Amino acid sequence: MTAEVKKKIILSFWALYAVTLVVIIVLFVGIANGSIGYMPAVEQLANPIDKYASVVISSDGKTLGSYGQSKDNRIFVDYKDLSPDLVKALIATEDIRFSRHSGIDIHGLLRALVKRGLLMQKSGGGGSTITQQLAKQLYSPGAANIIERMLQKPIEWVIAVKLERYYTKEEIINLYLNKFDFLYNAVGIQSASHVYFSTSPKGLKTEEAATLIGMCKNPSYYNPVRHADRTRQRRNVVLAQMEKARYITVRERDSLAALPLNLHFSKMDHKEGPAPYFREYLRMMMTAQKPDISNYPASWQKPKFREDSLAWENNPLYGWCNKNKKTDGSYYNVYTDGLKIYTSINSKMQRYAEEAVREHIGQALQPAFSAEKQGRSYAPFSRHLSPEEINDILNRSMQQTDRYREMKRAKISEAEIKKEFLKPVEMTVFSWNGPIDTILSPLDSIRYYKMFLRTAFMSMDAHTGHVKAYVGGIDYNNFQYDMVTGGRRQVGSTMKPFLYSLAMIEGINPCDRMLHVQQQLIDENGRPWIPRNADQKHIGEMVTIQWGLQNSSNWVTAYLMKQLSPYTLVRLLHSFGMTGYIDPVISLALGTPDISVSEMVGGYSTFANRGIRVEPLYVTRIEDPYGNTVASFNPQMHEVLPEDATYKMLHMLRSVMDGGTGSRVRYRYNLRAPMGGKTGTTQNHSDGWFMAFTPSLVSGCWVGGEDRSIHFDRMTEGQGATLALPIYALYMQKVYADPTLGYSETESFDIPGQYANPCQSNDYIFPTDARGIDKIFE
Repeated sequence: MTAEVKKKIILSFWALYAVTLVVIIVLFVGIANGSIGYMPAVEQLANPIDKYASVVISSDGKTLGSYGQSKDNRIFVDYKDLSPDLVKALIATEDIRFSRHSGIDIHGLLRALVKRGLLMQKSGGGGSTITQQLAKQLYSPGAANIIERMLQKPIEWVIAVKLERYYTKEEIINLYLNKFDFLYNAVGIQSASHVYFSTSPKGLKTEEAATLIGMCKNPSYYNPVRHADRTRQRRNVVLAQMEKARYITVRERDSLAALPLNLHFSKMDHKEGPAPYFREYLRMMMTAQKPDISNYPASWQKPKFREDSLAWENNPLYGWCNKNKKTDGSYYNVYTDGLKIYTSINSKMQRYAEEAVREHIGQALQPAFSAEKQGRSYAPFSRHLSPEEINDILNRSMQQTDRYREMKRAKISEAEIKKEFLKPVEMTVFSWNGPIDTILSPLDSIRYYKMFLRTAFMSMDAHTGHVKAYVGGIDYNNFQYDMVTGGRRQVGSTMKPFLYSLAMIEGINPCDRMLHVQQQLIDENGRPWIPRNADQKHIGEMVTIQWGLQNSSNWVTAYLMKQLSPYTLVRLLHSFGMTGYIDPVISLALGTPDISVSEMVGGYSTFANRGIRVEPLYVTRIEDPYGNTVASFNPQMHEVLPEDATYKMLHMLRSVMDGGTGSRVRYRYNLRAPMGGKTGTTQNHSDGWFMAFTPSLVSGCWVGGEDRSIHFDRMTEGQGATLALPIYALYMQKVYADPTLGYSETESFDIPGQYANPCQSNDYIFPTDARGIDKIFE
């Protein structure tokens, strides 16, 4: 080869090198400015993850649930809240030189090219850094052809370098772990920690952190739920990498590698987890739209619209997302803005309330109800209903189903729809002992579900209004109608304390006496109203007003109503927090209005709080993802009763618990704390109520069927003391048994001396302290 040829070859190589270099420079410059391929805007790089689920947090710091988009339930977690083992496992496995490069690891890239590209070694490792992987997660739009596939890596490199300019190393790791999809709607490390191990990222053990980091290679292939052995092997590879990086010792690696996976798996599902009814109520409250009642006349009696309008004006939580704007001028979005919603719910008290419902309804009441109705053609309805009336109820329920509405939209005839509803199909139905696979017609399934008794329970701090427990039904998966705030039922005799309060305001005293005989009142239309009494105690004898409330006498109640105005009573009921329309008729004294459990609990707080009603408070504050408080909520209080009337009512309501209709909490459940309360039972015992309060807590419970025609046949099983009282008693037993909650049976009501015993009669003498109730147990 001549010198001239050698020179040409060398010049050709230099020319090729120069052209290649220019092409590479042009390529990367083009990629960087977005003229070649896809390059995110600066704004996107500055805010790469702009959608985080909002998280609901209990007053004791436990996560109750979250609100996210259907396939992106990501919950923001800060770097300081990550387990150190999580960070070490990620770096050791994915990018050991993470702290020493600026987005591209040249050493690792060359190693991957040689081992995988030239030597074809599958174990040669990958050349992608954590930053590159993040870039791929955040911005990879997918390749539609071979050219775009060839450009993917260079684009990732450029984005990775840019990310390293914008973010610290800690922020990049935090973004990576917040972005990664760990399956089962567990997007981000916060959700993954909860789904797989029922803990937080900070609470992950070393082996748990290694399991989750192991999934990052291929979450479907290393799915710990479906492929436990494979995932365990991958976890042990991560542990070996941690030992190799000297993050753990050989002994630690070996001991951890010997452990099983020990999953605590629970899917991210808003229907599961603690307080599902509460979380759904909160979501609906915060996202409510401003009601439009401009087209309706002011005189239109539609309570729902009036209530929503008043709530929008007076309740700061109602429609919060559509009332408040972010710094960019847009309204808050509970599904994407990563809010931290701090609630008043105590996770332990919530669990105790849910357990009390299961124990009483699931283990005692429902079996008794099913046994009573078993084999009866009218089941689960009242024996007084005709077959035609039962069919009407079932048909109305059928027309309210999604199946019926969809078939109607498809213009299927009524006859064909009915035929489909009578056709047996395979289905899974609810039972207290777990789901049951069976074959039923859709119409029979409607009747089957009506057999289950429903309930609602709420407990709140009597002085601050902080709602501690909220149970809207027996099972949110199958019975989603919330009976705490959404449902309204007749309240029966739990109405009586409100009437007695009016009587105390008007100067009547607990020790005033009346002849205990049937009362007749004349309504505004000149028609007589003659209420009946449930028992035959002391007929024709002189009894005190206190005795009347203590024993829930309808005749004493009617006697008081005769002396008072139903219009005045309605005004007082609104002062007690009842928002719905209440017809000012004399029969409302016996509890004919439909009222929600939450309103009743708020109303009864008046008796425990010196005549001041406190509204239920569900949320204490809301923070943005970075910990800035964007809203705070304080108790709203309203003076309802004067001091003397308050302590007279407190005196009488305590007598209900100590010798009256509520005394079952004493002799059967052995609760000795000072308490006031009232049982309630509606006509045909369709509804059972129990309202009670201690110096610290006020609670309310309702039990009944889906329809008022679903109830026990006998008063013994259908009264409030049997239906609802046990749930409260079981709940309070659990609360008092937990010293960490700070509630004690030795606490007492703060009663000034002049009000200690307002009824100086020879009838029942009320004990002045908790020790005085011991005679009830003798």
